[in-house]
Amino acid sequence: MAPVKQMRISDPFLKVGCTLGEGPLYDPSTSTLYFVDIDEKKVLFTDRNADITVYRLDTNSSQLSVEQFDESITCLALRKSGGGLACTTATGYAVLEDSQIKYLSRPIPQDHLPYTRFNDGACDSKGRYFAGTVYSKEHDVPGRLWRYDPADRSCVVVDEGPFTDSNGLGWSLDEKTMYFVDSLRNIIYAYDYDDGLLSNRRVFIDALAQGQPENSFPDGLCIDSEGGIWSARWGGSRIVRYTKDGVEDMEIHFPTALNVTACCFGGPNEDQLYVTTAHCGAVGGDPSRQASYPDSGHLFVVNLEGQYTGGRWRHAFGG
Repeated sequence: MAPVKQMRISDPFLKVGCTLGEGPLYDPSTSTLYFVDIDEKKVLFTDRNADITVYRLDTNSSQLSVEQFDESITCLALRKSGGGLACTTATGYAVLEDSQIKYLSRPIPQDHLPYTRFNDGACDSKGRYFAGTVYSKEHDVPGRLWRYDPADRSCVVVDEGPFTDSNGLGWSLDEKTMYFVDSLRNIIYAYDYDDGLLSNRRVFIDALAQGQPENSFPDGLCIDSEGGIWSARWGGSRIVRYTKDGVEDMEIHFPTALNVTACCFGGPNEDQLYVTTAHCGAVGGDPSRQASYPDSGHLFVVNLEGQYTGGRWRHAFGG
């Protein structure tokens, strides 16, 4: 086996201080990077407490702006028509218009709502929005994989799992394979994908079996123009690149950030990797570890010029 290439990124690009930074999304038409802070509550640009959930970074000027909403937003998608953003919130699918959440579907059963929420997701080339929910072991509520189709406004469970914490999701370059992360099982699954239909779920990456450390977990992912999968490692201070055949061939280490949550390519040449992170105390973590990992919660950028560029692994929402 060829040696795994190593990179080290010590300094954050933007000290934004997220509690749970997630879901980076780059819009090449405006050179804007969007990302979310799922559950942070604090006072910023206002005299009241609110969820500070959607960040907009002009990557040309480095100007950052923030929109506040009453409910946590967990992942974002560009829209095919009319611009703007679609999203999942904790409870369903929505679009963001005039700084308001306008719901399209809130499908989680009422008796499950206190114990689960939507997490990560992405849209296929037809604009269908796939997203997963997280589980509650104590209340026997499994994570599930959902699909919202704007063509007929249907919202259905496409895989009952049961999953733990549903996470990174995206498609191979030919859209014949869909990848999906089950975080606490340390698994990246692959499905056969055919115009909205899933079949043949199988283990694509068993991260622990491939040597990733205990107490670290796959989180968000993105895919490059060669079909390589870039997997953020919560608790692992790194991003791991796998070839399209599932072989690890590169690691990027972030020694000052413990919880690396997600990544996406952007920039004029799609060769800048934007990386979100989370505070050490997020999701029941140990906040005392923040002293050892002081940049957990900040935004990083990895310059991959001449090495890798982003692929078409997710698409705009069709509604």
